Amino acid sequence: MTATPERQLAGVLRSLHLTGMLDTLEIRLAEARSGKLGHVEFLQVLMEDELARRDAAGVQRRIRAAGFPTEATLEAFDFNYNKALPASTIRDLARLEFIQAGEGLLLYGPVGVGKSHIACALGHLACRRGYEVRFTTCSKLLAELAGGHADRTFATRLRKLAKPAVLIVDDWAMREFTASQADDVFELLSERLERPGRSLVLTSNRSPADWYPLFPNAVVGESILDRVLNSSHHVLLEGKSYRPAKRPGRRSTS
Repeated sequence: MTATPERQLAGVLRSLHLTGMLDTLEIRLAEARSGKLGHVEFLQVLMEDELARRDAAGVQRRIRAAGFPTEATLEAFDFNYNKALPASTIRDLARLEFIQAGEGLLLYGPVGVGKSHIACALGHLACRRGYEVRFTTCSKLLAELAGGHADRTFATRLRKLAKPAVLIVDDWAMREFTASQADDVFELLSERLERPGRSLVLTSNRSPADWYPLFPNAVVGESILDRVLNSSHHVLLEGKSYRPAKRPGRRSTS
């Protein structure tokens, strides 16, 4: 039995891995038969369906590659819970103009006010806008760089960390850096600065003014922080913590 033109077209789309077109083919054929779509319009909307599928797949790929600990979004963030947060500033940052300009972002303040959530949410939004993002903690970042010295892959790891348009480092400056760790961070920042349009997002429980004593070599520390502080937006997050309200078994109070 000879296959119908519709089945033949579906087979071609399947062979070409055009699953976006394949998924909506029956709908578009019905619209064409009813006269809603002409020949050119039929082809155009099918191609738009394929582009939409690829865009969605690209977003999911970038989100998976980023390594977020949770799929936090600004839409899910309760700004009303903590009136002390600079909501308007955060919403301005959500336009991602600082990423487009290759500027950094420092989110600092006490434990539990939502620094990590906001950083991840901005990173999630950046993935949706087409940016490559990498999330890590400061301890994991330092361990990854140190591992490069051990197995002689430091240059490779450095290039990998320098590649994403946005690098988010959570829990920055929790403790003092060793001399080798400070040198590694300096190398990483230098590598990223050589590539235009790179944005660094840091979250920290310490104020930026308190980061300087954490570096054993004042010259290296000054070189690092001069690059970070002078090219970044500084956002202080204060107010009550979300964490006590989220503890298991805790009753909400009015």
